[in-house]
Amino acid sequence: MRTRTTTATTGLVTALAALLVLAGCTAPGDSRPAASSSVASVPAQSGGESGFEGPRPQDQNLLAWTGDPNDAGHVTAQSSAGVGGRVTLVRIVLREQITWSNVWLGLAGIDPNAQLANCYLGVYDAKGTLVATTPDISPQLMTDAIAKPFALGKPFTAAPGTYFIALLLNGTWATNGLTLKSTGAGISVNAGLTPPNLRYSNLLTGQTSLPATVNLAEQSTSTINTGWASQWYAIS
Repeated sequence: MRTRTTTATTGLVTALAALLVLAGCTAPGDSRPAASSSVASVPAQSGGESGFEGPRPQDQNLLAWTGDPNDAGHVTAQSSAGVGGRVTLVRIVLREQITWSNVWLGLAGIDPNAQLANCYLGVYDAKGTLVATTPDISPQLMTDAIAKPFALGKPFTAAPGTYFIALLLNGTWATNGLTLKSTGAGISVNAGLTPPNLRYSNLLTGQTSLPATVNLAEQSTSTINTGWASQWYAIS
């Protein structure tokens, strides 16, 4: 009987020790390190995600933009004498093919006494060819100082590549009345760039409509550097 009792006790102790090892614990008085959990040793799976990359145009039902509108807190104001008749160009790069129907502009302020005519938004490709334009947007520049779409006369398929959004204003208005939303970049907007690849530029004078072609090598910053720069635009 004593032999049987000793054998049974020994077997019970052995079984308990095995259970402690499986549980990652050590027996009392045992100085050996506990066994590592097999679950803890498996690295977390990333699932192939690249992580948060900031706001995207699609988050606001847009296809592309010159920048997050949340950062367009600055207001550009320019006299009609300084801007009227000049073509202002803002470069935008498309990463995928889209159907381009509207140009969104951040209209910050209006001048109820302005006299506007022959005002247009348009799109030039990287060769300087006009590929789309709006009808005269003068009436829309007189109401609703918000970000809003201006429909192109005819939507077009825009392949990936570089485009220039063109703005032409004509008429008279109070300098601090008709204003557009933009970033606060000022003259730094073209850092590292030269014509024909300026991000913000102006061309020509005395225009009453957007010309069929422009020479992008003639891009100037004469108006841009006086404060009429970095307008915010989007595409839908």
